[in-house]
Amino acid sequence: MARKNQKAPWEEEEEIIWVSKTEMKNDMTELQKLGEALVALKPAILEKFPLSQELADAIKDAQRFKNEARRRQLQYIGRLMRHIDPGPLQAALDRYNNKHAQATAVLHRLENLRDRIISEGDTAIDEAIDKYPQAERQQLRQLARQAKKEQQQQKPPKASREIFQILKTFEDENF
Repeated sequence: MARKNQKAPWEEEEEIIWVSKTEMKNDMTELQKLGEALVALKPAILEKFPLSQELADAIKDAQRFKNEARRRQLQYIGRLMRHIDPGPLQAALDRYNNKHAQATAVLHRLENLRDRIISEGDTAIDEAIDKYPQAERQQLRQLARQAKKEQQQQKPPKASREIFQILKTFEDENF
């Protein structure tokens, strides 16, 4: 006769996952850091994030507070975040941070192309025309000559800035 609180050998046992107190504290600290990152954002940007009304209000309050009140509010935000899935918030924050990094990379690429147009001339202009077909070859050549002349005469780089603005306009149109 089998005992009532024993499972039959063919039944699967449930796996119990033990979480240490330290691991739980680390998870809560991570949630609080995510909350701090959200508090650091501007309200216009926060509107695009998937926040519950309670969490959004807590973040707005934390942005107003200073010192000890801010610290306690951040802990409260961390406590609120324990009851929601932080994945979508973290993904939205990562997209936001990466967006700025991508914009910076685009500007650096445009600066390099501008510098190459000035130094190399027609080969770099051909590359720019291939990338941005709406650009005018003659205008880029004239501005490149002016920029070289300005560099030689040690004048302010007006033509160089103009080339950059043209390239930036075409880059913005492509997106």
